[in-house]
Amino acid sequence: MNMTKWLGAVLLSVLLLVTAACANTGTQENSQNEKENVSSETKEKNKAVETGNKSLSNIKVLATGGTIAGSSDSDTDTTGYKSGSLGIDKVIASVPQLKDIANVTGEQVANVGSENVDNALLLKLAKRVNELLKDDQVDGIVITHGTDTLEETAYFLHLVVKSDKPVVVVGSMRPASAISADGPLNLYHAVKIASTKEAKGKGVMVTLNDRIASARFVTKTNTTTTDAFKSLEQGYIGEVTGEVVSFYNEPTRKHTTESEFDVSKIKELPQVDILYGYQNDQKYMYDAAVKAGAKGIVVAAAGNGTMSTEAIKGATDAVKKDVVLVRSSRTGNGIVTHEKTDDEHHFVSSDSLNPQKARILLMLALTKTKDPDKVQKYYEQY
Repeated sequence: MNMTKWLGAVLLSVLLLVTAACANTGTQENSQNEKENVSSETKEKNKAVETGNKSLSNIKVLATGGTIAGSSDSDTDTTGYKSGSLGIDKVIASVPQLKDIANVTGEQVANVGSENVDNALLLKLAKRVNELLKDDQVDGIVITHGTDTLEETAYFLHLVVKSDKPVVVVGSMRPASAISADGPLNLYHAVKIASTKEAKGKGVMVTLNDRIASARFVTKTNTTTTDAFKSLEQGYIGEVTGEVVSFYNEPTRKHTTESEFDVSKIKELPQVDILYGYQNDQKYMYDAAVKAGAKGIVVAAAGNGTMSTEAIKGATDAVKKDVVLVRSSRTGNGIVTHEKTDDEHHFVSSDSLNPQKARILLMLALTKTKDPDKVQKYYEQY
């Protein structure tokens, strides 16, 4: 009986050892399989990068949202859509022809309507652009953006990007869901431009509706039409016709690599407000801006930057409190000339910059100086 129990115990022990060994072998095999699977996936990812068409440019698309990423339940709705509802992967996927002209990868920086682009996002975007352009593998950058404030972001980048590689800002006037949406072709053109050697050194460019414009001179001139963006006096710098990108001129004012503005270590931009000039405008607007912390004020004044007596009182008081005052024009076109009264009041004139772009330059100028004479030089050079 004792012998039988002993033999049973021995057999049970052997059985347990065999079972454990088999289980361990299975675990090792599973572990090895998992490693092989991970290795295979990694190789596949690397392969996808390595086997990109080496004859094509590598273009990075940074997305910020806007109409180009907008959608609506109705394909005839071109006004009541939701901006920034599509991610960049879907936007790129909607233009499969991109793979024929460049190796395109996307990155979502933000997904907002451009009315919600603030100074923090401007800095974030600029720093990311500069970081990417340092990479030898990146040949150019395209930025998708809402059209309402597109010109402001483009001009900001025009002043702070530290590379001569092409940077193209693009948007659309119709959402992606609309019949005859303009976004896909605009994006195709933007990538085409960014892939073109001739685009190098042109500063930041804007493209919509087949035109290529300098960020310095382009502005939105219509609320809804597809030809809303124009360079009224100075003209476009080029156009896209079919598959051909043609350049006819280039900006002569300082930009990108020639610019002295560097935001790499800046965490916050100075507050600059825009005040509108109109009949019966009052001094209290200027007082309120100063009280709210404005370090600079741009006046969207009438005509050639003319200001009412009350506005001048408010502006001169602001200057006495160390606020820089820039006269621009609400007309949207033309040069605001520098007058003797500007020197008397220590005002700055905006040259041909509209109020919204004058604000962009003033924010950057204030990172360097508060001296009106030095700030004036920036408006003459940039």
